[in-house]
Amino acid sequence: MESELTLLDRFDPQQPFPDVERALASPDGLLAVGGCLSSQRLINAYRSGIFPWYNDQQPLLWWSPDPRLILLPGALKISRSLGKVIRRSEFEVTFDRDFAGVIKGCALPRSDGAGTWITDAMSQAYITLHHQGVAHSVEAWYEQQLVGGAYGVAIGAVFFGESMFCRRSNASK
Repeated sequence: MESELTLLDRFDPQQPFPDVERALASPDGLLAVGGCLSSQRLINAYRSGIFPWYNDQQPLLWWSPDPRLILLPGALKISRSLGKVIRRSEFEVTFDRDFAGVIKGCALPRSDGAGTWITDAMSQAYITLHHQGVAHSVEAWYEQQLVGGAYGVAIGAVFFGESMFCRRSNASK
């Protein structure tokens, strides 16, 4: 049976998502279209293994690709080169000090000229989640300047990494 996309109601943030088993094989993981970026909708999405990803020229798209990358902290291997960076204490690392700055850094177009999927609406939605204690950032500072960072959503014991950026080598690691 071929899956069909579900159209989400933008006025009903409580509307359940379809089962992730219904996600399309091509494009990989596309599950639903529409809805809104309310905190409740986003939290419901992450609890189900679903995330929004779209650009300004598209409708709001919801994804759940299979397989998904999972990093287990106890199994994470730090490379020799990253170990050297850590031992040199080149960066000051903070958490949740400048969430908006990290979002802004992540939203900038990449050096390859590609645009960004972090629209103004997306930025505001995650800043709202941050104010609610659900979204978090890690920042890398060099000489009191924000030079790298990452942000994501924490629900229970799971952290869903969303995006990262760097303005200095190794700052996003």
